[in-house]
Amino acid sequence: MQYKFEKDSVRPRVRWGKLLAKTAVWASAEILLNVVGLDTVADYTEFLTQHNQVVTQATEAFSNLITSI
Repeated sequence: MQYKFEKDSVRPRVRWGKLLAKTAVWASAEILLNVVGLDTVADYTEFLTQHNQVVTQATEAFSNLITSI
């Protein structure tokens, strides 16, 4: 049995050259940022952002606790 695709059907198409180029640029950027030390700065910024969210949640919980007393 042979499958026939309708004229209007959408088939996913992988553009291997474009995928390979984007992957190579991403990998090169990661390596360069690690060598220069900027990747650590980005990780630290992410940590601070998450830390700020935790402090906000703790403050809100403490405020709710005091309000309920």
